[in-house]
Amino acid sequence: MISHLTPVVAAVVVFAGSGTAQAASSRVPVPGTMVALGDSISAGYNGCGWYVACTSRSWSTGDHAPVDSHYRRLLRLDGGIRGHNTNLAAPGATSAGLMAQVRRAIELKPGYVTILIGAQDACVRTEREMTPVETYRRRLDDALAALRDGVPGVRVFVASIPDLRRLWQVGKGNGFARAFWAVGRICQTMLARPTSVKRADVERRDRVRERVMAYNREAAEACAALGEACRTDGGAVFGFRFTLDHISGWDYFHPNADGQRALARLTFPRGFDWADTR
Repeated sequence: MISHLTPVVAAVVVFAGSGTAQAASSRVPVPGTMVALGDSISAGYNGCGWYVACTSRSWSTGDHAPVDSHYRRLLRLDGGIRGHNTNLAAPGATSAGLMAQVRRAIELKPGYVTILIGAQDACVRTEREMTPVETYRRRLDDALAALRDGVPGVRVFVASIPDLRRLWQVGKGNGFARAFWAVGRICQTMLARPTSVKRADVERRDRVRERVMAYNREAAEACAALGEACRTDGGAVFGFRFTLDHISGWDYFHPNADGQRALARLTFPRGFDWADTR
């Protein structure tokens, strides 16, 4: 039990000590443009239709009023950002694709960039295919350094990866969820044989969760290296105890509009102290 708790404690310590989410700072001007980077979560995949990206529902750049995204919240502070909310997140993207997104973002010269990447690094067919932690960290370091150098003064927000084991917990008792996971072979490292209580399956789920926690620790440290230019959510997304009400009924994996709204609510207050120009 102690060995299983240790990674949790370590994650809390890293996030709490990183200074990226909690540090107080002077107010900063609302950016004139923002960009979302990452995977299907930030792309709003299955948020409003059958297996399609729905960027209007994105927690980051979405313009759908009920989601109340970062973009919508910034828009209320300063109308100058209106229409300058580009979503470059790609469904299925892993950390390997982050640099390509960064290069496209640099061309837009955004004042604000959000990043949520890593779920697909762990959600693969077998544990052996999961991205090594060292590789994930190197890719994050390279991407953040490129953003810093390519867009001097850019503000970056890094959201933590959701707890994949929580998804298994809330969905394993639902027949539709189990069917979608099996037919679509969704996140088999975590969701294969969802009703099994065999030791091998229990330990497999624990290892996948620990890999996600390791990614989150590395992302927090990479963000901290940028200093005041970067913030994290302090592990809020990972720690969120979501329910099936937050999950898309199209695949029982991605956030629906309610889930995207929860992501925006959890993350925005942990970011920058944007100046209110009203």
